Amino acid sequence: MSKVAIVTDSNSGITQDQAREMGVWVIPMPFYINDKLYLEGITLSQEEFYDRLKNDESISTSQPAPADVCGLWNTLLEQYDEIVHIPMSSGLSTSCYTAMGLAQDYNGRVQVVDNQRISVTLKQSVLDALTLRDAGRNAAEIKKVLEDQKFDSSIYITLETLKYLKKGGRITPAAAAVGTVLNLKPVLQIQGEKLDAYSKTRGKKQAKRVMLKAMKNDWETRFPEYVSRGEMCLQSAYTGNPEEAAEFKKEIEEVFPGIEIMQDPLSLSVACHIGYGSVAIACSRKVVVE
Repeated sequence: MSKVAIVTDSNSGITQDQAREMGVWVIPMPFYINDKLYLEGITLSQEEFYDRLKNDESISTSQPAPADVCGLWNTLLEQYDEIVHIPMSSGLSTSCYTAMGLAQDYNGRVQVVDNQRISVTLKQSVLDALTLRDAGRNAAEIKKVLEDQKFDSSIYITLETLKYLKKGGRITPAAAAVGTVLNLKPVLQIQGEKLDAYSKTRGKKQAKRVMLKAMKNDWETRFPEYVSRGEMCLQSAYTGNPEEAAEFKKEIEEVFPGIEIMQDPLSLSVACHIGYGSVAIACSRKVVVE
């Protein structure tokens, strides 16, 4: 049986300590703050990131250096036969395409998965890869299963402020000003590929109700077969506001009684574009090995 290593990046929300416990490897995403390089979870903590974001310091995202990616792969291939590399969605970053290009020099020993996941749904993909590996699947087989199920997930997010959407050019300054005055809270969605608008609401409480209704609809109309077989996982995420997130988790539990909910901080790459104080609800299909 082939020895397979599982690699992801810190957009999965998996910390370096968690990675060691799980037996996977996490490449830290790089950030530039005031033109100085930081690595998520290594030289940049969640707390420090949000402190500097609130101070309006200049923060930009980047992708892992090819030399760092290949360096990790080369080290792992001294002990493992193959690697499954699961980066964040290609619709949200070029790092996936970069990894695919690098993998061409590895004669099939490195399989890069593009299953359009991010944050808690990406973390589920890593758990699925471990399940498949432990069931004896090789790297190519793991990649196929994960990519076949790439659209079996859903994420809804609401924001505390429109400031960062304006800063990133996703909405105009005029729209941001009007939205702030009217207390409009957008609900965004990730259905595969990228971040899109879902709806606008008056106030965050209403936005949360819209998200819960949307997720309930997904379970009942998009994924009923998987729900009935116990194959859907329910998740939640947040950007720097754990107390509010804990309250939102209770609201989710009321709508989905008896369902275990995995809750983690959103990756900093997403937080960069939506700011502090966001909450999200997500679901993803998990792999079940017969």
